[in-house]
This record gives sequence, C-alpha cells and structure tokens, in this order.
Amino acid sequence: MKAACALFAALALAGNGLAQNYPEKPIRVIVGPGPDALARVIGQQITLTWGQPVIIDQRGGGGGTISAEAVASAAPDGYTLLLATGTHTINPSMYKVSYDMVRDFAPVTLLASTPFILAVHPSVPASSVGELIRLAKSKPGALNYGSGGSGTPPHLATELFKTTAGIDMVHVPYKTVAAAITDLVAGRLQVMFTVGPAGLPQIRAGTIRGLAVSTAKRSAFAPELPTVAESGLPGFDVFGWNGLLAPAGTPAPVIAKLHGEIVKALQIPEVRERIAGFGFEPVGDTPEEFGEFVRKDIARWAKVAKESGARVD
Repeated sequence: MKAACALFAALALAGNGLAQNYPEKPIRVIVGPGPDALARVIGQQITLTWGQPVIIDQRGGGGGTISAEAVASAAPDGYTLLLATGTHTINPSMYKVSYDMVRDFAPVTLLASTPFILAVHPSVPASSVGELIRLAKSKPGALNYGSGGSGTPPHLATELFKTTAGIDMVHVPYKTVAAAITDLVAGRLQVMFTVGPAGLPQIRAGTIRGLAVSTAKRSAFAPELPTVAESGLPGFDVFGWNGLLAPAGTPAPVIAKLHGEIVKALQIPEVRERIAGFGFEPVGDTPEEFGEFVRKDIARWAKVAKESGARVD
C-alpha cells in the first residue's frame, strides 16, 4: 500500500513538473474531416500567450479514422491533439476502427457547437416540418436527401429524423457539403440537413427554403427558424461540434493547463466574434463534462445506426 502511494505521489510530481514547463515545443493539432477554422483561431491565441506555434495538420482521409488513429497512437505528452467532431463519435458504428474513442483519448474541452438547418428546394411543397413529414408519408421513397458523405453527422441526423417521423427518404451521399448544397439549389435533391454556415447564405438568397434548426433551442444565427422539436418532433436535438482530445495517458496537470488556456481564449471578445463568424457558438466545458458528452454521443449514434440501418455506401 505504501509503495503504491509512493508511486502515485511520484507520478503526480512528475506530471506537475511537466505541466510547469509545458509547452516547450510546437503543439500539433490533427484535423480531419471538416474545416480547421476553430483549431486555427484557438491555436493563434495559444501561440500569442505561450509563444509556441500551433501546427494544424490536415489528415482528412478515411472519414476521420486516420486523424483519430494518429492521435490515439501519439505520445501522451500534450503535444499532439485531435480536433474531434461528430464524425469521430459516429465512426465506431460505421467502421471497424483500431482505437476506442473513450479508452484511447483524454478529453480536454468541447470548443463550440453549431446547428444543422433542415432545408428543402423551393419546388418542394412544404413550408414547415409538419408539411414535409406529411409529404414524405404520402410519397415514400420519392424524396432524395443529400449529405457531405455517408457516416457524417448530417447523414445520421437525417436518419434520426426519418425514424422519429416515420418517413422514408433516399440518401444521396456527396464527397463534400458544398457539392450537396449545389445539387439542392439545382433541385436535384429535395431535402438536406445542412450546416448553418453553408446553408444560411442560400436561405437568405431564397435559393433554398429553411424549415427548422436541429438544436433543442432556436439559434441566434437564424432566430426566425423554429426547432425541429417544437415543430412536431419533441426531444429532437442534434448539432455539429468541435472539441479537443489528447492521447490517453496525457498527465492530468497538462490537460488542466491546456483546458484553462483554451477556456480563457474562448472568453476573449475577438475570439468569440471570429468563432461566431464561422457559425459556431463557444462552449468551453470541463474535461469531465466533455468526456461524458463523447460517451453519450457514441451511444446515441450507435442506436441511430442500428435502428435506421445506416451504413457507409
């Protein structure tokens, strides 16, 4: 017992010593899939404060599995981080992965969230969620919905919408969100859960029609749009997110130092303004809260994938 206590104390002291000197070299944030905008904003602020560059390393292949594998196998020293998204918590239900999203990662914080917007082509005779559901029920399989790829959050969000509403629509996956929106504007798609920053300009221009936001509460970015939940599907709450994960085993004092600096950065007005410009709302929760969020997100999407039969096409 004394030996175990002594070992624990030694490890704690070593971790505290590492945190005091951290960071002594550049920090690498591995990104993929999705944009690196938030990582760059936070990275620039960390560089200003700590004087060490934050390198953004794009590894978008494998639907997010490549980026996750790289961080899971990295040294647990706080110098390699993953910009995680909803795709990473969906992947265990869609792919055979070599890592465990809970066991192999140490949560730092949920950086920010963004709503999805349920939108239709103007030719679709539906001006509300209820009207879309009634239309889809009257024509099973007649409506095509797009996404930026199989296994992405908008894909699974639409599958959840389908099973919750009891409707049938056909998934058409694209390589990018932009390509899917292009076909939604052209009328080759009828329906799509689009990320807010990509969909709002088209909605404002009238080239597509926004019906609702996917979050539990209305969004400050589109306050005129109701939520899916208040439009007839109570409890529906889906959103895009970005968060930071470190390799499992990263010393707690290093995680705490990272977390403290990032949360401080998220409170800076200029940083918040830049994040809002990307259509995100800052969060900055604790490592424990983010860890619980990741666990719940994995379980949720596993249930959606099983019930809907969603798969990677």
